[in-house]
Amino acid sequence: MADPLANYRSLLAKVDDLCRGIGDRLGEAITCHAGCSSCCLSISVFPVEAVAMIEAANRLPAAELQQLKQHLASWSEAEQQCPLLAGDRCLLYEVRPIICRTHGLPILLVEGEQRRIDVCPMNCQGIDHLPGEAILDLDRLNTLLAAVNALYLREFGIRLPERIPISRLAEMLP
Repeated sequence: MADPLANYRSLLAKVDDLCRGIGDRLGEAITCHAGCSSCCLSISVFPVEAVAMIEAANRLPAAELQQLKQHLASWSEAEQQCPLLAGDRCLLYEVRPIICRTHGLPILLVEGEQRRIDVCPMNCQGIDHLPGEAILDLDRLNTLLAAVNALYLREFGIRLPERIPISRLAEMLP
């Protein structure tokens, strides 16, 4: 059987290439690094993203899976940081959601009729003008992700909520 997450994995690869290209173009103006976690907030994800994270968690050695489950179980709704964050590092970094892959980079936001560029305040300091190829179009990216998610759900006849809080992943693990 074909990989049920093939379309999602393909999108991840393209997003990673795009983000890497933006990082290369902006160079030292991007200060994000391992251990930088100020953007890592508790979010909800599309079902296809949740399934990819659960699949990856299930491939962890038993001891690491147990640690992940304990960590998720100890997380409190009062916390704003992502439930997958431990010691300023993502416990499922390799399969982190698309929005997490774009954190810190310049993104185009459309709010009503207004368009604006948002970027982590620690990044792009001293840059007066960002070239278009160094800006992520968040609406376009979300549209692609929503299409991949809809195709996944339809193709496999899966019924899940429209969005799944990352904090609920513990309930979905064996």
